[in-house]
Amino acid sequence: MPFLDELPEFERRGLEVLREPMETGEISISRAARQVTFPARFQVVAAMNPCPCGYYNHPEKECVCGSGQVQRYLNKVSGPLLDRIDLHVEVTPVSFDEMTQNRKSESSETIRDRVTAAREIQHARFKDQGIHSNAMMGSQMVKEVCQINEAGKTLLKTAMERLGLSARAYDRILKVSRTIADLDGKENIGIEHLAEAIQYRSLDREG
Repeated sequence: MPFLDELPEFERRGLEVLREPMETGEISISRAARQVTFPARFQVVAAMNPCPCGYYNHPEKECVCGSGQVQRYLNKVSGPLLDRIDLHVEVTPVSFDEMTQNRKSESSETIRDRVTAAREIQHARFKDQGIHSNAMMGSQMVKEVCQINEAGKTLLKTAMERLGLSARAYDRILKVSRTIADLDGKENIGIEHLAEAIQYRSLDREG
């Protein structure tokens, strides 16, 4: 599982090479005489600043970058590459008061048990399909497995139109919402699972 820190600082051509294996789980190498395809299914974890100075949208510190600088920085990572990353999580600064609060949170053991249960659900779901996780579903299987009710369809349609999301993002939202429902131990995708999945598409919004 590669971790790409400061994602926009990587050579763009090198990043674009990741698109094919991220989409298909395979990579093809072509030479003059022949073409060979190898399995290449992996997870990509990456981090990036919101702008060159690092303070764009900061609640307390002022960003010193011009709007053009911010856009040029973000444009170093292409939309098609971001489309293939399932979760976009904006990490906001944590104040001292929040860090010192003595609040109870879910333990690592509890989270582990929920993840294990979700993986078992997916293993049973796909036992005759040749795959083992929601992420591996093709578009046709997404339609069969990730069905949503009318309220969910309305929410997703509104998000697609208002946020300018792509067809690829549509499939990934449904896959992620299915996984969130699995972690919640629910048989059906609820509107709360769908809403959470939509929140994880922040970086590929239009503009």
